[in-house]
Amino acid sequence: MNTTKWIRLALAAILALGMAGAGAKTYNAGSYGAKGDGVTLNTKAIQAAIDAAAKDGGTVVLSPGTYLSGSIFVKNGVTLQVDKGVTILGSQRIEDYPVMPTRIAGIEMSWPAALVNVYEQKNAAITGAGTIDGDGKIFWDSYWTLRKTYEPRGLRWASDYDAKRPRLIQVFNSSQVKVGGGLLLRRSGFWTLHICYSTDITVDGVVIRNNEGGRGPSTDGIDIDSSKKILVQNADIAVNDDALCMKAGRDSDGQRVNRPTEDVVIRDSIVRDGAAGVTFGSETAGGFRNIEAYNITVLDKVPVGILFKSAHTRGGFGENLRLHDFTMKGTPVVIRITMNWNPSYSYAEIPKDIKDYPPYWKALATPVPREKGIAHFHDVRIWNIQATGATTAFEVDGYKEVPLDRFSLANLDIEAEKGGHIYDVKAWKFTETKLRLKQPVAIEDASAVKGLPAGSAVVGPAPPKEDPSKKSFEEQDKT
Repeated sequence: MNTTKWIRLALAAILALGMAGAGAKTYNAGSYGAKGDGVTLNTKAIQAAIDAAAKDGGTVVLSPGTYLSGSIFVKNGVTLQVDKGVTILGSQRIEDYPVMPTRIAGIEMSWPAALVNVYEQKNAAITGAGTIDGDGKIFWDSYWTLRKTYEPRGLRWASDYDAKRPRLIQVFNSSQVKVGGGLLLRRSGFWTLHICYSTDITVDGVVIRNNEGGRGPSTDGIDIDSSKKILVQNADIAVNDDALCMKAGRDSDGQRVNRPTEDVVIRDSIVRDGAAGVTFGSETAGGFRNIEAYNITVLDKVPVGILFKSAHTRGGFGENLRLHDFTMKGTPVVIRITMNWNPSYSYAEIPKDIKDYPPYWKALATPVPREKGIAHFHDVRIWNIQATGATTAFEVDGYKEVPLDRFSLANLDIEAEKGGHIYDVKAWKFTETKLRLKQPVAIEDASAVKGLPAGSAVVGPAPPKEDPSKKSFEEQDKT
């Protein structure tokens, strides 16, 4: 199915969902005991309203107020309507988030449920102009405490998995789900909106603000994980990690699952803060196929505009990826591609003196042969990129045995201090490219890169690789 036809079908499904909801019975959670005083724990009351609505496909509403809650689960046919003046506030007690099977950072494991969940359901919605607030600082602080004890022991890779933190919204193994309508998503304890193993999902009109009261580690914006037929549009994002991110599994466990992320459209969105504007990886094991991102604005607090990242144990592929019509204003690095990302996190090795460890450590540390571990990115198109005030245009590092192959770049207009470098690539073609650089682009093999403007590139040796483990904790999280 071509992209245009799929978008039309997705929009028709949204309209049908809205028409179905228009005649549905409304259930006010207040009738089931919910109190919007910001103090009463309302998990059971809100869930009771959802369960009642599930009997006839109704809509759950809340009167204006702040509703403290643990994990709630939106059911088949139910719309959770969070209207303006309503805040669902996440409990700061981890025991209020039941541990359930899921996938976290590319590994299948049990993990606390999100604050709001669509878990193995169909035809559900979370919508409205109200607020879902994770109040996540207590979970950010617990992560840093654990990581500062793990890092000196060579366990940087384990800290993200052992520090159990709730996501804000999880859509897991579900279909025909809508999230949006002007929702404000704040202060997530971990990833904000995680779409995993799901199909026919629309995210339309969300504002994400995670950098309030601190900068939470791994507070990604929207993560699309081994899912297909996904439409994301009209998002406004400020986070402390990847903003709009494609994922598909990590290392041996991700290769075992072997589910790609495919048929995705991301458009008409702005990234104000985060680690990158649009990201592929680092969980690449299942691969990426037929993904398009366009009309994206990336601002100066975001270190990288377009980011591809993987590691030599991940595996996977990327093909038919199309990124176009990006505007970057003061974004330091325009395009970064690294196939050896953050080694202290990417490569797990269990110290010999540790004998008792959770089973997911074994999954993380299972060796992957190099011939199966390097991701194959090929047939990528990037065009209509307008970047001003950049520090570096390109930071591109593949592997010689598996070069980054057949990238087509057209209508780039980049103003940057440095050209940067393009290494370990094959059949890269630039057309109608304008580069305003104070230092040229370094390329290792002149035959591999065609079409750069005269005088904008030189042949030179690869720069020394920077070891992210030597950076501060905060710097590493924005690598």
